[in-house]
Amino acid sequence: MAFFKNAKQPLGIILYKTRLSTYSRHGYSTWVTKEASHARSKDAEASKTAYLYWISRRFNSKAASSAEQMGLIKQLRERTSAPIKDVKATLVGCNWDIEAAQNELRKRGKVLAMKKSSRTATEGLLALAQNEGKAAVIELNCETDFVARNEIFEYLALALAKQALLVENSSQQVPGVFSFGPESLEDLNINLDHPKISGETTIQNAVTEVAAMMGENIKLRRSFVMSASSHRVVSAYLHRCPQPGLGRIAGILSLEVEDEISQVDALQKVGSELAMHIVAAKPLFLTKEFVTSDVLINEREILKSQAESTGKSQMAIEKMVEGRLRKYFEEVVFMEQKYFLNDSLSIKTILDNLTKEVGSPVKIGNFFRMEVGEGIQRLSRSYLMTPAITLTNSGHLVYAFVIFMLELSSTDEPVAQAVLL
Repeated sequence: MAFFKNAKQPLGIILYKTRLSTYSRHGYSTWVTKEASHARSKDAEASKTAYLYWISRRFNSKAASSAEQMGLIKQLRERTSAPIKDVKATLVGCNWDIEAAQNELRKRGKVLAMKKSSRTATEGLLALAQNEGKAAVIELNCETDFVARNEIFEYLALALAKQALLVENSSQQVPGVFSFGPESLEDLNINLDHPKISGETTIQNAVTEVAAMMGENIKLRRSFVMSASSHRVVSAYLHRCPQPGLGRIAGILSLEVEDEISQVDALQKVGSELAMHIVAAKPLFLTKEFVTSDVLINEREILKSQAESTGKSQMAIEKMVEGRLRKYFEEVVFMEQKYFLNDSLSIKTILDNLTKEVGSPVKIGNFFRMEVGEGIQRLSRSYLMTPAITLTNSGHLVYAFVIFMLELSSTDEPVAQAVLL
């Protein structure tokens, strides 16, 4: 109980009283004359004041040191975006030298990024950069949607798109669409201007450094560039756009005009609407003539098999196949589709109206659609339910089911987890 009573007093008073009690146990008598008692009282007050001052200085110096350490932790955290526990451990290991700790964290992060480079990255962003006659789209992948929303990741994606816009296609002299893999960009220099990643470096090093900060596998997967001549206008649309120039689905097309372009605003407006249509309607071919023979034969066989299952005559079957084939064209051929915002209008009608407005024939030159993670084998889960027998606490036999969850990664190596229901 004495301890708890003392706990309500300041720490300096407790230590002082403890010190006085220690002195009394060592033979300092309390039976003194009145004068001696008065003199000792003055000495005690002076000693008490000095001791409390010493205690205050000691604890204040420790508090200042602790505040300084917290400031270093916060500063290094802001510089590197590394986890706080790693920041503190590295600072302690480097004797609170912030520059040495920052270099050590970067080294560790790059090693960690290399270890995670084999992991599947299906999330991420598309970044778009445009100028008057050209548009570039890149896909930057990561493992989780959380990292895809990080401002550093977004900044890197936009910087890579701007760099891709500068790449020239030496093998293709005429305007059009060309793609290039990450190997075409990795060794190019890029100048970054962000509080946490700045300076001139290569694209590969920039991606590795951001991967080290995020703690995930980050990779530049692919790039597309569409260029236009003086008689073309390139338009683009990004869907699910967190900020200008970023999104998860992109639609890009070029509009060609036979004569000199005079009404650019009208062309850009319709081009943006058609780019949005590409994202929504997912066309595969520009016209029916571009549908490959293999695709056409395969689709005819499927439609014929479906029609024959009805048991109708051969003539009726052929009519059914032709009718369904026309519907198939309306689904996958750009020029045969209905406009997604107004199904009373076809794409042909929209282009005809634009031709009248600009006073010169307008047609679609090229188009493509791009989506984050398409074509990447994602993590899939399948469930295998097997019976099992178990005992309850009362000793009764009951049947249970054990569910084995098989997670198939890109390497097709199953990882089983058992859950007893």
